[in-house]
Amino acid sequence: MKKTNNVVLGALVMGASLMGYAQKKSDSLKIEQLDEVVITDSKFKLKRENSGKVVTRITQEQLQNLKGRSIAEVVNMVSGIEINGTKSNAGQNLSYFVRGGRNRQVLVLIDGVAVTDASQIANDYDLRLLNSDQVDSIEILKGASSTLYGTGAATAVINITLKKSSKKAVALNINSVLGTSNTQDDERGIKDSRNSVSLNGTIDKFSYLASFGNQYTSGFSAVANGTENDVFNSINGNVKLGYQFSEKFNVNLYGSFDEFKSDFDDGFAYLDADNVSLSEQFRVGISSEFKYKNGSITLNAARNTMDREIQSDFPSIFNSEGMMMDLFNKYTINSKFYTVLGVNVLDNEMESYSIPFGGTGFNQDVNPETANFTNIDPYANVVYVSEFGLNVNAGARLNNHSEYGSHVVFNVNPSFTKSYDFGYVKGLLGYSTAYIAPSLYQLFEPNYGNPDLKPEENATIEAGVEVNFTKKATLSLVYFNRAESNFIDFVDTGNFVFQYNNIDEDFTASGIEFEGKVNIVKSLNLLVNATYTKVDESLDLRIPEIKVNGQLQYTLKEATYFSLNYQFNDERNDSFYNPVLFQSESVTLDSYSLLDFYVSQKLLKDKVTLYANITNIFNEDYQELYGYNTKGRNFYLGLSLNL
Repeated sequence: MKKTNNVVLGALVMGASLMGYAQKKSDSLKIEQLDEVVITDSKFKLKRENSGKVVTRITQEQLQNLKGRSIAEVVNMVSGIEINGTKSNAGQNLSYFVRGGRNRQVLVLIDGVAVTDASQIANDYDLRLLNSDQVDSIEILKGASSTLYGTGAATAVINITLKKSSKKAVALNINSVLGTSNTQDDERGIKDSRNSVSLNGTIDKFSYLASFGNQYTSGFSAVANGTENDVFNSINGNVKLGYQFSEKFNVNLYGSFDEFKSDFDDGFAYLDADNVSLSEQFRVGISSEFKYKNGSITLNAARNTMDREIQSDFPSIFNSEGMMMDLFNKYTINSKFYTVLGVNVLDNEMESYSIPFGGTGFNQDVNPETANFTNIDPYANVVYVSEFGLNVNAGARLNNHSEYGSHVVFNVNPSFTKSYDFGYVKGLLGYSTAYIAPSLYQLFEPNYGNPDLKPEENATIEAGVEVNFTKKATLSLVYFNRAESNFIDFVDTGNFVFQYNNIDEDFTASGIEFEGKVNIVKSLNLLVNATYTKVDESLDLRIPEIKVNGQLQYTLKEATYFSLNYQFNDERNDSFYNPVLFQSESVTLDSYSLLDFYVSQKLLKDKVTLYANITNIFNEDYQELYGYNTKGRNFYLGLSLNL
């Protein structure tokens, strides 16, 4: 891609200069010896009590106890998050609503690299492309985080870490799940099959991992009025090679492909249709770390291509290419100060094709020679951890965008932790800003695009408290208020001519998030979270005012695990197109509650695990999207083999 080589060279030169930042030795390594640490809010491994955020961490152990669920379903259990589409047909498009925001305000990282699709209107990443069996852990940081992560990190960063190689020379992991995938009225039968296999290991200084996954779901009709099953079929492949040159220097190379084919129906008339959506993703990348006295230099870089094809009455093709690089120097000045200096580079381009009315062949709508941009963002962040309880996380980033110029974002996040005999109490405050760059589609689509668009801007205020009772419970309560300006909307400019424009009006979203983890008695835990979200009426589409998640966990003799999962979604506003009146109409969707049960049994010294899952136990009939089907009571059986 044009300009990429010069950009990368300049960034590497800057990274090399950062090596000279090393100074005197400190005892900072003690922070890496703690059981519970968070990373995403500072890029350092810090005690949870020293973080000024409430970061939600989903561990490998928790993911093992959520077998059979997609990554989107797992993330949908976190406070402040509603991922619409997870309870519908397997191929349903996903909408990310976090703190009253939209898809374009949520940034997904995979192994430290931001992943987006430059051909999407919202420039977002489709979590349907990701196989849950390939994931090791997830950290979710809510609030404006553009200082560390750049454009799109306005309401949340979903930091996904893929599995690493086993320390053994050869390890084999096999997972297989069979399920029903029915609506409330369907007959039972095996309709959902998910399988994955991974071969990995470490030989001396060399590590390797190769995995493959597949899901095939014949499912049910996407629309409620339909009778034909809409199929979802996905495949995933991942290869990772690493070499530990020394204790100070390591390099990992990786490549992956992910693709799915999804049937979908007519969303205007809500009738069966033979429509198909095809998506293919190819990623190659490198991650390396060089450690020196009191610090380290990390390089994460990847190249990503996305190809999407829509087969319908309005056929279209979308292609995009992107290069992302994050080069940063972490340095510990002393036992109290931890610093990050880095540069982030993003280079994207897209093209699209459609068949004009009355035509027979594809014409190019968006030309990649025009539809491209480059970001070069230097950034800095510092963490102060005092001996008397005060902690401060602060930083700034200068965004340099080839289309709309420069933009500064910053964050200031103080917190204070007081230790007691029972544990600790932490109070936190935060003010952070973020920006959302216009997508290439919004800038350059010939009929609707607007090259004069400005980036959307967000400013988030947070205040909260976290109370920890050692080995007993952790409770947190956070208030947030997010102000949004320069909102980009699809507007009628007159005479039925539509275009993307910045809206002069400012918008506000606010709410309260509660999270609790309680060890009731030995081997019996309760996880619960609740969210209250208030947004301006013009932005409340499909966002529940109140949402509650609960999980009761019980482990019997370390081999048998039971969990009961509950979710409540409040009333939501939705809209649909009325073909008679030729306009959109609003509708209120009723609230609903879902209850799921999961059990697993370990056999043969943990080499074999059998598990079963019953979802929507009471077969509740509800709507997630107006006019579309949802999942009823379903049964899943699975086997996990580790050799």
